[in-house]
Amino acid sequence: MDNIVNENEVIKLGSNYLRGTLEKSINDDFTGALSPEDVHISKFHGFYQQDDRDIRQQRKSQFLEPYFSFMLRARLPGGVCSSSQWLALDSISHRLGNGSIRLTTRQTFQFHGILKHNLKPLIQDINQALIDSIGGCGDINRNVMFNPNPRQSELHQEVYQITRQISEHLLPNTRAYHEIWLDGKKLEQEDQEPIYGDSYLPRKFKTGVAIPPDNDVDIYTNDLGFVAIAEQGKLIGFNVLAGGGMGTTHGDKSTYPRLADELGFISTDKVLDIAEDVVTVQRDEGDRVSRRHARLKYTIDRLGVEKFRQLVEKKANVKFKPAVEVKFEYQGDRFGWARGTDGQWNLTLFIENGRVIDSPEISIMTGLREIALQHQGDFRITPNQNLIIAGVAENQKAVIEKMAVESGLIDTKNSLTRLNSLACVAFPTCPQAMAEAERYFPSLISKIDELLERYDLNNQSLVVRMTGCPNGCARPFVAEIGLVGKGPGRYNLLLGGDGRGQRINKLYRENLNEKEILETLYKLFKRYKSERHDNEGFGNYVVRKGIVQPVIKPVEDFHA
Repeated sequence: MDNIVNENEVIKLGSNYLRGTLEKSINDDFTGALSPEDVHISKFHGFYQQDDRDIRQQRKSQFLEPYFSFMLRARLPGGVCSSSQWLALDSISHRLGNGSIRLTTRQTFQFHGILKHNLKPLIQDINQALIDSIGGCGDINRNVMFNPNPRQSELHQEVYQITRQISEHLLPNTRAYHEIWLDGKKLEQEDQEPIYGDSYLPRKFKTGVAIPPDNDVDIYTNDLGFVAIAEQGKLIGFNVLAGGGMGTTHGDKSTYPRLADELGFISTDKVLDIAEDVVTVQRDEGDRVSRRHARLKYTIDRLGVEKFRQLVEKKANVKFKPAVEVKFEYQGDRFGWARGTDGQWNLTLFIENGRVIDSPEISIMTGLREIALQHQGDFRITPNQNLIIAGVAENQKAVIEKMAVESGLIDTKNSLTRLNSLACVAFPTCPQAMAEAERYFPSLISKIDELLERYDLNNQSLVVRMTGCPNGCARPFVAEIGLVGKGPGRYNLLLGGDGRGQRINKLYRENLNEKEILETLYKLFKRYKSERHDNEGFGNYVVRKGIVQPVIKPVEDFHA
């Protein structure tokens, strides 16, 4: 390692393979927080320290420390869990969290509002349900995403098993998680990290797997992507993608969102080798001085795609073949019932912004609990924060639908745009948030729907996404309309995603309040109504008309 590195690199190297002083911090009753060094190390174990920003100033005026709590994110490859696991999550959320479950844009779930003394019982309970949180966060490979739609069930099942293998293969080797949380025996031999090394990766790393024509995983936004290639329904291999990433920093033009490049085609038996070696090249070549520039996308732009490809080929002793041409058609979910090739039924439910909690209007948590008590198949979390009740037998279909309708989980009044919307958590718990997202977004979507209806555009399915900061957790930079928090009540408005997740959008107006956002969209929708081509999406329209220029090479075009 170079002598000059950022502080996080020093913490990781000195953590004794992710142990740090976590046990001491967890048992310190004097504060609800962890030590500053352990805050960073805890992310590798799957949780973030947060505080309630709504009451931060109030507590400060009372000479109290912030109201600290923790968010835990699980590892759930492909988003699949059984009905019994779902019931366990429901119980855990009420006993040890804040009574809600948050479905995430990385196709897993989060618990919020966990007090420090409840962390260990919670982690033990999810492990009892055969779920863990290793790599939910931190500078390692995170939850591996995969198309959850089981319409092509045989092919999907095969690729799902490969998705699980990738996730397991890229887990850290240290026993720190088992020792600290599961009371595992401390072994005398030293830990080794053959993939990650002593300092792990320079920054977080995200992997996705997709089967065309579905791009609900937004495959090009991942550091590493595998696109399944099938002939006559049989898997023959994968196109490998590398270098995607969403995060930027306001005011820093050296940061930008980026879509992954194609490295080439590989046979199925080479997947794990390639996955490991893309990770290890990033381990060795990534920037460990500036965390803003530590993601793989910057490594590839610095080295060049061809040089990066050669480094991976050399490590893996594999020669990429030319990528197979594929076509993606959309990046959202398809709601309602779909029958799989296995004859079983699958019901996709809209869960607004992924928040599973009961409200006066809709009994989401109670309804899903009642379904889980009856359902014999899987629950599948989608990359768009929704939920599939998968593997429903013909004789159970009417029962499941009746329970979903009675609890409000099926609502035919939701607009197509609302069904395609995503928002991150933001306030009150995310420390990075500059503006509201999850709490505010539903009301803004209602107002956008009114504008669309005014011009008879309510049959359009616009991809609209909002984040409270530019880190991009809800992937706003590949939306047709992206809203990125700039400050309290103010957002940057970006336009020009293609509705398929294959084009970065571009800043159109900066630092707008709600009135300015709606006035701007009103004028654009008016033009779109009269000037669009048949079946032309809004994002394609604004690029064709030159309202925004297409982003071809983000390092040059995104801020131009």
